Amino acid sequence: MSSSSGASRARLLFAYIACFVLWGSSWAVVKVGLEDLPPLRFAAVRMMLAGLVLLPFSGLRRSRPDARTAWVLMGVGVLQIALPYGLLFTAQQWIPSSWSALLFSTYAVWLLLVGRLLLPDQPLTPLKLVSAGLGLAGILALQHEHLAGLSFSGLVVAGCLLSLVATISISLANVLVRRSLAHVPTSLSVCVQTLSSSVLLLGASVIFESHLPGHWTPRAVLATVFLAVGATALTYRLLFWLLARMPLTVIGAMPLLDTLVAVLLGVVMLGERVDSSLLLGGALILSSAALANLSPAEPKKPSDATSEAPLSEPMAPSPRKAA
Repeated sequence: MSSSSGASRARLLFAYIACFVLWGSSWAVVKVGLEDLPPLRFAAVRMMLAGLVLLPFSGLRRSRPDARTAWVLMGVGVLQIALPYGLLFTAQQWIPSSWSALLFSTYAVWLLLVGRLLLPDQPLTPLKLVSAGLGLAGILALQHEHLAGLSFSGLVVAGCLLSLVATISISLANVLVRRSLAHVPTSLSVCVQTLSSSVLLLGASVIFESHLPGHWTPRAVLATVFLAVGATALTYRLLFWLLARMPLTVIGAMPLLDTLVAVLLGVVMLGERVDSSLLLGGALILSSAALANLSPAEPKKPSDATSEAPLSEPMAPSPRKAA
């Protein structure tokens, strides 16, 4: 019995680590892919491939949404995927990948604020504020020297603003999913939003990037496949599995951990040096994650899972995505 329990814990740990490592690495991979592909075209192909991989697992055959729900899903997908990913990929042309991860990490704060405005049953508890504050303090510490020495050109400012708008958009979309689409299985919701948004991104690329060359080099193909399969389809399958087995407070620590991974990969892949800011920031982020793990589990409501598959199809708000 104890060996079975230990194996179960090991699977949980492996799935959890895989999620934030794959998501954290996506920032550097996007930066690499942008060397060969225009941002909107890159994002469109990534999302279309991811949606096609997720389609067999979406449960579309047994749970087909009605016309109204389908339109709402596609509308939320604009806020959840099409708009923010178009902005994030565009912004990463002008700012470092670590900056993108830093700005996107403010998602936790925006989610708390937007959730408090639109969902009255989501109070800003002291524990939530302390955990988010520690994590954000750590992320700021990671980039302290870069913040102090940055020369703010127009493109840098534009990249920062686009990243923040994208982050707020995803936070708003997550709250809207919880408020209006809680009856839709998460896997179906993500698949529909991903596929519909890929079409919008592709259309935007045709309109705005028709004059820009795109080179499908081996590096670009590998980057696209990794982002679509590894950093989207696989991580979401793992996340759906984890949502039914871990407290949401623990899942909520992932954005902080994947930001740490993003900065560490910046050191390895982009030649950023290891300094006191990196060490201090990493310690604060891990402290925040530990605090989230010590938080009591939130009680599950009957609607948190479908009656058909209570463990594999949790009815939870769509989680945020890393780039």
